[in-house]
Amino acid sequence: MAEPNPPRPKVGLVLPGGGARAAYQSGVLQAISELLPPDSPSPFPIVSGTSAGAINATLIATHALHFRRGTQELAGVWEHISSELVFRTDGGTMFKNLLYWLMGLLHAGFARRNVIALLDNTPLRKLLERHIIFARLQEAIDAGVLDALSLTCSGYTSARAVCFYKGKPGLKAWHRTRRIGQPAELRLDHVMASVALPVIFPAVRLGREYYGDGSLRQMAPLSPAVHLGADRILVIGVRNEQANKLPERGEEVPYPPLGQVVGYLMDVVFSDSLYADLERLQRINNTMRELAAASGRSPSLKVIDTLVIVPSEDMREIAQRHVREFPRSVRMLLRMLGGNRKSGSQLASYLLFESGFCTELVELGRKDARAQADKLLAFLGVTSPLAGQDPPVN
Repeated sequence: MAEPNPPRPKVGLVLPGGGARAAYQSGVLQAISELLPPDSPSPFPIVSGTSAGAINATLIATHALHFRRGTQELAGVWEHISSELVFRTDGGTMFKNLLYWLMGLLHAGFARRNVIALLDNTPLRKLLERHIIFARLQEAIDAGVLDALSLTCSGYTSARAVCFYKGKPGLKAWHRTRRIGQPAELRLDHVMASVALPVIFPAVRLGREYYGDGSLRQMAPLSPAVHLGADRILVIGVRNEQANKLPERGEEVPYPPLGQVVGYLMDVVFSDSLYADLERLQRINNTMRELAAASGRSPSLKVIDTLVIVPSEDMREIAQRHVREFPRSVRMLLRMLGGNRKSGSQLASYLLFESGFCTELVELGRKDARAQADKLLAFLGVTSPLAGQDPPVN
């Protein structure tokens, strides 16, 4: 009599923020879907997203019953994106907001109203309204395919990260220092709040306070997936982790322009806490394994393995090849900030919501995931994928 197959692990998917760089995540997810049978449901019962990753997480979770269809739609959104579909690019709006913002810094009483943001992202809301159907979340939960979707936002009044989640019955809210998890009937306002990068995009009111980009206060990006019951966590990062080259001895180093500094800050906000949390989880895992080996008993905490996929190429260099795709008004704004130079390519890579750049990132994600196909399938607990078939090449 054949032994029954062991239960598949409960894999959590964590999608951190990264602005336009999040296009890479859609390529990885599409490649994963192509490793599975076409009609497979999502292999990720737990999905957690922050900032631009919240957009990807929501679209994937709402297509949990038809995973490949969802990844195709998500990749299509990124491959046809443009700045004008994300924020208003007309020069009048942009430079009026910039003037109000600058004058507000110089003289708090200049404007009768608070300066909202540099960019008006109303077009992004309209774009997402066409692609995200929140009623599908409950359908996937009722079908047993989705346990939970979580979206993290940062509260400006409470000064804490709030993980809003919708999931199956029995999930428990959590409270930690400056971060909590609370159930919510997720809607588009939660997504827009999670992507509301300070100064760049306007904050969104949810309940009693205004919220901004979830990456700001999210010191433990893996925490939502852990609290919601993940046994394993797949993280799709958006930063190539090769160390930057230091200047040669005696080389003249110019003072960093504002664009380079802002890009550096974005890099810190979107990625540094993720890798600190991964290191913390690895230490806990190692401790649990050593305790189990020493005592011969299973520890009270479970070991949660992780797999991290990051770009094999530097996104700053890719952005340099596409920076001219920016609308003229955005190029002028970047020029004022020094973000049009090579040193400002980090900032450009976060804001380059243009088809050429994002399509290249989608394809890079596909390539990187296909290169790790065996590792991905083993991590997902899939033993017999499309036998004898090669994943389709787009």
